[in-house]
Amino acid sequence: MRDAHPLTRARVVEIVARFPSVRVAVVGDLMLDRYLIGDIERISPEAPVPVVHVSGRRDAPGGAANVAANVTAAGAHSSLVGVVGDDVAGSALRGALRACGVSDARVHTVAGRPTTTKTRVVARGQQVCRVDEETDLGVAGDDLASVAAHALAALGDSAILLLEDYDKGALPPALVTPLIVAARERNVPVVVDPKYRHFFAYSGATVLKPNRRELVAALGAAIDPAAPDAFRAAYRRLGAEHLLVTLGADGMALVGREVTVRIPGTPRQVYDVSGAGDTVTAWVGMALAAGANIEEAAVLANVAAGIEVGKPGVATISAEELLATYDAG
Repeated sequence: MRDAHPLTRARVVEIVARFPSVRVAVVGDLMLDRYLIGDIERISPEAPVPVVHVSGRRDAPGGAANVAANVTAAGAHSSLVGVVGDDVAGSALRGALRACGVSDARVHTVAGRPTTTKTRVVARGQQVCRVDEETDLGVAGDDLASVAAHALAALGDSAILLLEDYDKGALPPALVTPLIVAARERNVPVVVDPKYRHFFAYSGATVLKPNRRELVAALGAAIDPAAPDAFRAAYRRLGAEHLLVTLGADGMALVGREVTVRIPGTPRQVYDVSGAGDTVTAWVGMALAAGANIEEAAVLANVAAGIEVGKPGVATISAEELLATYDAG
């Protein structure tokens, strides 16, 4: 397995300059990432836990919504499809999307369904705890039909399809299979960030992008990334054109019919890994749609993820930030 070829700044400029003309369809599990920010001065008298005095709060799009926010922040156009509940969190997520410049016109409201919400309590720059409110029931019936119609409409005017699966029910096989078929009929590449439950439902995808833990769990076998053919057997089982495995600080491994490369990690101070996978999905998709080959797209996404983990919480990366990294050497 060779190391990937580095991208010159001139080639990066060429790719990102096309982003404003790129339209990206993003379909998947939408989340509200909520941050309660404060300080700790004492331990509770009720239990041996810290008392956090909240002085600020922030809402941000998470999951597939964060992928769409990354697309928009980089200068491309996103068309987001997913579901929220008819609750306060759903309204807050719609507001957070609009604040990021992402349209919620194709976000479907499911009556009685809780909007997936992850509330992080942060004190002195450290996450104290996280509270999750969610369901993983698959979208079905009339709601599924509405989501499918939105997804096909988004696909119809997009150059790339991104599927972001967090196992929260927005991407059942009944939606995924015909959507991938429709994309292939239109010669639209499909980038998938899979999770455990439907890991093998994405046959026909252009890029399947799990992290190492997800891949090991799906295959039921340990993988030694140092082995020369560590990911080749996995690639043959998954039915995608390319397998892109994110390896945290070790970078990525890219395997395809004609390519097997390692993309070394970018040496950076890691502040928070939340949302790094969303950033990779967004940048791989945008780069492919802008004319990059798969190796160039993976290298570019690796740089973007390296910038994202240096920021607190779930964050987006602009094209200017990425170019500044190349300028800094």
